[in-house]
Amino acid sequence: MQWHVNPHSGVPIYIQLEQQVKTAIAAGVLRAGDRLPTVRELALELTINPNTVARAYRELERAGFIETAPGRGTYVKAAQAPTMSAKVRQMRLATAVEVMVAEARALGFEKEEIIAAVRAALGRETGDDGPTDGRLDGKEAGS
Repeated sequence: MQWHVNPHSGVPIYIQLEQQVKTAIAAGVLRAGDRLPTVRELALELTINPNTVARAYRELERAGFIETAPGRGTYVKAAQAPTMSAKVRQMRLATAVEVMVAEARALGFEKEEIIAAVRAALGRETGDDGPTDGRLDGKEAGS
């Protein structure tokens, strides 16, 4: 897995790491039983404070995404039905979207480009890739 952080995005680095792990699990890039880098390995790779990685891992473990086996490492947990309320789920979705938008804005993307990327990603989930020419609605120009 390719890790990256943007210290200028306005989103705390530990949250960026959490979101990357959650996204990788949702996308099937990380699967149950996959080993994550150690705190020290990831901190060195990203040139960040190990405490930041440790905090991300603690939050992910608390949320049930990963588990740490002392002396063996940190692994992705098998998926379980969410045990959180609808309100908490909605708050997590809002946070994930805010992180994604902040990162996209920091990369210089405009609102329409971000929306198109989200629609394309949702389309890939359902097998409907939608328009491939960058338009949001799939309609011909001027129609």
